[in-house]
Amino acid sequence: MDFAPLLKEIGRGTRGARDLTRDQAQDLFGRMLDGQVPDLELGALLIAMRIKGESLDELLGFEAAMQARTARLDVPPGPRLVLLPAFNGARKQANLMPLVALLLVQSGIPVLIHGRHDFDSRISPFELLDALDLSAADSLAAAQAQLAARRPAVLPLARLNPGLDALMALRPRMGLRNSSHSLGKLLDPAPGRSVRVVAVTHPEYVDSMAQALPLLCQGGSRALLMRASEGEAYLHLRRKAHLQGFADGQVWDLQPDPNEDLDVPLSSACEPAENAALIRAMLAGEVPVPERIQSQVQALTRLATD
Repeated sequence: MDFAPLLKEIGRGTRGARDLTRDQAQDLFGRMLDGQVPDLELGALLIAMRIKGESLDELLGFEAAMQARTARLDVPPGPRLVLLPAFNGARKQANLMPLVALLLVQSGIPVLIHGRHDFDSRISPFELLDALDLSAADSLAAAQAQLAARRPAVLPLARLNPGLDALMALRPRMGLRNSSHSLGKLLDPAPGRSVRVVAVTHPEYVDSMAQALPLLCQGGSRALLMRASEGEAYLHLRRKAHLQGFADGQVWDLQPDPNEDLDVPLSSACEPAENAALIRAMLAGEVPVPERIQSQVQALTRLATD
């Protein structure tokens, strides 16, 4: 394939660039995932798309290519499977994403945590999960067994979509994120039986995901769009909550009432052992569960069971 014409379209900067059609985007991203784009062209395409930003059709085309190459998991009868992506880790405060997972599982809702970690400046969420005795499964079958045992399932992204994992792995080499980091939040190994947790940090991604999710959440699949905390899939503990649910093309307002900024202390227990001890104390009722975490769990419970 000649990639120069595509680069000519998307590589003209923020003002001169043109968007790809959905079919072009699906074909291009599929080739990226399959390792069919030479390194020079791959780097140029990823940087050009990073500068331009993904249009709605491009995002939908990329998502279709990703889903066609994503492994599938069977969800036990009952509530939908909540999908918690883990791609960032802790920087200055305790990572409470595993707390969300464990609270959901306590209520009988299955959870899959999936992701990868390559930030030297952050503490890996998988080290924290190990400290909580929630080690990553080494196969899809092992993850299925975790779900069957009513435990949070944990899978490296490479087990679900090796091509997407390889694209994400380019971040340290290129110095920048690329489209795969946004797409990873939309990965769905259980279409029709899932709740995707789409946790975003930058306002422009709130807008783009809010456009795409009504179109992606059809046929039983659901999603929660929310403001991430340090990039992880737990709700920001101090800012006004942003909780939008998506189900069968409809948008649900899941904001807590009242919805206002909160003046709450943030724990700096970032090290895995300290972080795990804090989560265990919250589960035991020795330390209060933050209001924002309660709001997120309530929203996910509704999306998984209604």
